[in-house]
Amino acid sequence: MGAGISGLTAAYRLGRAGADVTVLEASPRVGGKLHVSPVAGVPVDAGAESVLARRPEALDLIDELGLGDRIEYPAPLPAAIYTRGRLRAFPKGQVMGVPGNLAALARSGVLSVPGVLRAGLDPVLPRTPLGADVSVGDYIGARMGREVVDRLVEPMLGGVYAGRAERLSLESTLPQLAPQAREERSLTRAVRRAAADQRARSRPGAPAFATLRGGIATLADALAEGPARIETSATVRRLSRTGSGHWSLDVGAAAPDAPSAAPREVAADGVVLACPAPAAARLLRPLAASTAEDLAGIGYASMAVVTLAYPAAAFARVPEGSGFLVSAREGLSIKAATFSSRKWPWLAQELAGAHPDPGAGTVIVRCSIGRAGEESLLQRSDGELAALAAADLAAVCGVTGAPTEQRVTRWGGGLPQYDTGHGARVERIRAGVAGLGGLAVCGAAFDGVGVPACIAGATRAVEDVLASVPAAADGRAPDATSNDETRSHP
Repeated sequence: MGAGISGLTAAYRLGRAGADVTVLEASPRVGGKLHVSPVAGVPVDAGAESVLARRPEALDLIDELGLGDRIEYPAPLPAAIYTRGRLRAFPKGQVMGVPGNLAALARSGVLSVPGVLRAGLDPVLPRTPLGADVSVGDYIGARMGREVVDRLVEPMLGGVYAGRAERLSLESTLPQLAPQAREERSLTRAVRRAAADQRARSRPGAPAFATLRGGIATLADALAEGPARIETSATVRRLSRTGSGHWSLDVGAAAPDAPSAAPREVAADGVVLACPAPAAARLLRPLAASTAEDLAGIGYASMAVVTLAYPAAAFARVPEGSGFLVSAREGLSIKAATFSSRKWPWLAQELAGAHPDPGAGTVIVRCSIGRAGEESLLQRSDGELAALAAADLAAVCGVTGAPTEQRVTRWGGGLPQYDTGHGARVERIRAGVAGLGGLAVCGAAFDGVGVPACIAGATRAVEDVLASVPAAADGRAPDATSNDETRSHP
């Protein structure tokens, strides 16, 4: 259920297993948060722009779909952080912003002198009990001080989750660090161990991220060309069990004046719910109230991606890196900026083809706006958001003049929040869903918001639903339905 990356992957895997699959998508298009549209005459992702190359799931699926020759890697450029009034390099030896080298932290200038001194207490402080789960802000603040949280860790987490460090779960948002933190007294030492583990799992010199020429959203397009039937503008209004033990879905068009607006029934042997947690909660409430309550407890944050095209001459100084994160203490509206035409060589090539005048030159910048709790900021018009992003770029990079083109993409309720206790909540949800038989859940709300994590979750959901559908056990190809309900965007 759902034509986002999770639902499309589930449909593809089910189809490969011989199932007859129907995908029901509430919005008018496929792809979910994978979406691409032209800016300055070239395709630029409006949602996710890359996949984590250190995880195998996305690149393996890309190869399986025959798209391996379109894989592109970023230029080897560093990212920076805007803090204490200027752009600064991230200190070496950090993991998701958590410092592992106190000398490098001091040299970076990211923190004030008192902030560096406070962080330096970590190796001599007594152990900080973790308990079942703690917030990132509480634990790292206790070990290294609040300035490390505000100026390093929260900008990183804000870029991934649009969340707040004082609420986000250490176990769920920093899984590469949490096990070592439980074993080591010093967080600095835990970070060094986590970094060593990360290096051991990575190929030497391998880039951390990858995309596809034409945008990572084209991965969703390729999946949609599979054998599954995909119905867009199809909202699932009710999910119920039939007397024979199969599933019945009442489906209606999203637009009330559409010809097929009258509810209709879709029957299925198995169902994969690949929709946002609130929609899954609504569908499951009559069937499993406690599971629905857990799903409804997963919060969501909204954000917007502002994409701006500038003539190269507009930049008094183009930072040498691929982009920068912003400390929340700086008072800017944007939380991150990516110089897409510098970061991705394939995009620069596309721009050169679209704008052959060598004296012109175009710079494309993607800016992220919005964190949890900043809903009022996102109530401004598209023009106002673009103006805020342009003003921040002027302050940070000396950009002059107006952009030649702008695009504002809003992701209302787009990012699930992995608050403290998230892992235990997910275990309860999966146990409750498994008890219903022939039903599974997947999506960004559970095991990770990145594309590889969503692909892994969808593959697991397919295995779960096929194992619990009787038709699969006796060799018959089951009917399976994948459904999504998108949240309205502001």
